[in-house]
Amino acid sequence: MNLTTELLLLLIGIIAGSYGTIVGAGGGFIFVPALLLLFHMNPGLASGSGLVVVLINSLSGVVGYARQKKINYKIGLTIGISALPGSLLGVWLLQSFSSQYFFVVFATILVALGLFLFSKNSPFANKAKRKAIKDTSHEQTTTAIDELTAVSHEKVALSESKTHPLLQEKWFIPLGLLMGILSSYLGIGGGWLLVPILIYLFKVPTHNATATSIFSLCLYSSVGVISQLFYSSIDWHAVIWGGIGIIIGSQIGVLLSQRIPGRIIMQMLSILLIIIGVRMYFS
Repeated sequence: MNLTTELLLLLIGIIAGSYGTIVGAGGGFIFVPALLLLFHMNPGLASGSGLVVVLINSLSGVVGYARQKKINYKIGLTIGISALPGSLLGVWLLQSFSSQYFFVVFATILVALGLFLFSKNSPFANKAKRKAIKDTSHEQTTTAIDELTAVSHEKVALSESKTHPLLQEKWFIPLGLLMGILSSYLGIGGGWLLVPILIYLFKVPTHNATATSIFSLCLYSSVGVISQLFYSSIDWHAVIWGGIGIIIGSQIGVLLSQRIPGRIIMQMLSILLIIIGVRMYFS
């Protein structure tokens, strides 16, 4: 590889690391397609190298989020550990029952989920919320309304999460198993699905959900990395330069996540879901 290629890998790693850390999904969804499209790398080699980069991304992101105390370790450990047997089961299912129809159906679900999340967190939806609040209380100022929609939402969600009946360890075990299966079967990390599930079903605040997702991702992605090491399907040159960029980008993502409202993070995640879904249609 020449210097231009190495610098390009570094730049892609920074972009993938920052975006992936913000939405809690890892950077593989950007890094792997870049290896395939820009560098014309063998798909197996690109997938293996991308998985190592995802692990680097999640480990680096965990360090940053741990400093901010955003990680729910009980949830992350339960999901991450439960996903380990699921990831092995996903590999077996892929070899035994791989079906093109499944990918089409799942891609449709992803696109629909992405459109739902985007509409629910769109500026138009928030304008409607602000108008409703203004109609019910004329004494509230515009600043107070903006703060309510951008900040208080997460505080309310945090207080609800402490007493929410779904926040029990028994529910996170099957969830982790599902994440492991999907991650191995589809060949991509499961954070893009785990984050909205934590937010909308388990009422975990957005920033805590993304941080916890990154933490659990670093646990069950390690199994895939070990498998790739065994089969030697890793381009270490791409991993080194991309990994350096990923580490830089993940720390940028951690810092940016403090300044980005949860609504914007959900919009970013919804765009990611739509892109992944469209890609699955053509793969």
